[in-house]
Amino acid sequence: MRRLQLLAAVFLLAFTPMAAAKPQLRPDYYAGVCPNLESIVRGAVQQSVALSPLSAPATLRLFFHDCAVRGCDASVMLINPAGDDEWRSLDGMTLKLEGFSTVMNAKAAVDSDPQCRNRVSCADILALAARDSVFLSGGPDYTVELGRFDGRVSTCGSVVVPHGSFDLDQLNAFFSGLGLNQTDMIALSGGHTIGAASCGFFAYRVGEDPAMDPGLAQELLGRCPGDGPAAGFAFLDSTTPLRFDNEYYRNLRGGMGVLASDQVLYADPRSRGDVERYAADQDAFFGDFAAAMTRLGRVGVRTAADGEIRCDCRFPN
Repeated sequence: MRRLQLLAAVFLLAFTPMAAAKPQLRPDYYAGVCPNLESIVRGAVQQSVALSPLSAPATLRLFFHDCAVRGCDASVMLINPAGDDEWRSLDGMTLKLEGFSTVMNAKAAVDSDPQCRNRVSCADILALAARDSVFLSGGPDYTVELGRFDGRVSTCGSVVVPHGSFDLDQLNAFFSGLGLNQTDMIALSGGHTIGAASCGFFAYRVGEDPAMDPGLAQELLGRCPGDGPAAGFAFLDSTTPLRFDNEYYRNLRGGMGVLASDQVLYADPRSRGDVERYAADQDAFFGDFAAAMTRLGRVGVRTAADGEIRCDCRFPN
């Protein structure tokens, strides 16, 4: 626990110097540069989602991993020739190719407009693509603040993200390091309504955790073969796995949380109230999720002084 508190403090120190960059973010940042930006990105994301239903959750998760590690600077997209980059860390390797492809396709669509070419950051395209992935899955269509610059550095060692075994104190410690509170954390966890996890992240709970619904445990046993738990996977919302709604919270009330870090939100009385509120009121969840995504999108924002607009999201200029 002390290690997590120290990590949270490190995050706070790391992002505090960048706080001055926050005022540059505004929805109309590209109005005079790339006026059709939002429609271009949404069209590209729509095409990606049509090709693969995994594109939406993969892109949303990519945005969280980017902002939670070095701030919202698209460093998660960078490829280091030496192999020491975020997406090849143990946690980064769980990110799905569909998320990267969605952002790259959106970047190509933006740059196909001569007015926009190489004038929109990969970080902003990722932020828009995450919002559009939520909306196209049935979630809220919230306003995205823009004006981020791209980072130039990506390292395996910088990747520290929450794990599926975290308890409430560990979750709160991590998110507080990003400047987010418990309500933000619970609302952002609702993104799991369109998420999935491989068996290695939850198989240890099946048949061992009395908080898990017996029916769900049986279903998960079928999805996770005994000779290779990493080979299978499960949707984190078994009721409406491809639709962004509040069923994730409804499921937690019945012991249907796949990850321990999900089920603890209902099991711990300190967080149960928000779960009950979102389970009963989808509009409340949508509103708080949009607000939390906006606050997440302000973490570690870079300016022209310490960033750039990458011509290729995979490499520094």
